[in-house]
Amino acid sequence: MIHGPSLAIGAVIASIVLVVAFLGFDGISNEPELVIEPTPTIQEPEPQEITMETLLANGSPILGNPDAPITLVEFGDYQCHFCNVFFHSTEDEILKTYVETGKVRMIFKDYNIIGPDSISASRGAHCANDQGMFWEYHDILYSNWAGENNGWASDENLLKFAQEIELDTDEWSECMTSGSHAQTILASNEDARSLGLTGTPAFFIIGPDDKATQLGGAQPFEVFENIFETELKK
Repeated sequence: MIHGPSLAIGAVIASIVLVVAFLGFDGISNEPELVIEPTPTIQEPEPQEITMETLLANGSPILGNPDAPITLVEFGDYQCHFCNVFFHSTEDEILKTYVETGKVRMIFKDYNIIGPDSISASRGAHCANDQGMFWEYHDILYSNWAGENNGWASDENLLKFAQEIELDTDEWSECMTSGSHAQTILASNEDARSLGLTGTPAFFIIGPDDKATQLGGAQPFEVFENIFETELKK
């Protein structure tokens, strides 16, 4: 069971404990050309049922020990400023301290709220996953982050990133053209909306008891550390 209230709509969502701490939260863009558009704030007459699948399905492959007692789920947008801040200032320490030691496993889920290039970048990562290199592509995207809606995640650059991590670019390009992962990306965005998320990055830390704690924004390492250590004592 997961317990707690919804962040965006104020309706009580059964089964989630939401602990919200905002440092920086990239809000929803109203870009008219977006293929995947975030839903405006919804007033629900009844609470929505949120299951563990909402948090874990339609995401990346697991990074770390599949049997780790704690799961860290990030909903992110590759163009998001604060997602990039988290990647450069916090994620590496989490990896070294908790993921590489088998205590935490990570899953990344798409929430495309910045612009069309956000969707293209997500497609690039999922196509890289076809060759077992999701996280390598995820990392090179954030390592080359240069702002929002300014072209750094263009089709040309996405292909260059694929070349740099030595993907089979013919296979990768065919995947990009076919749009074979579109449904997974759409479903991940729907998962984010069903959770009431209004910005990125958003995190859910699922403990050994399957209860989830939510964090919003580019929190420092110490915030994650405190929750991880509490969960590990259960």
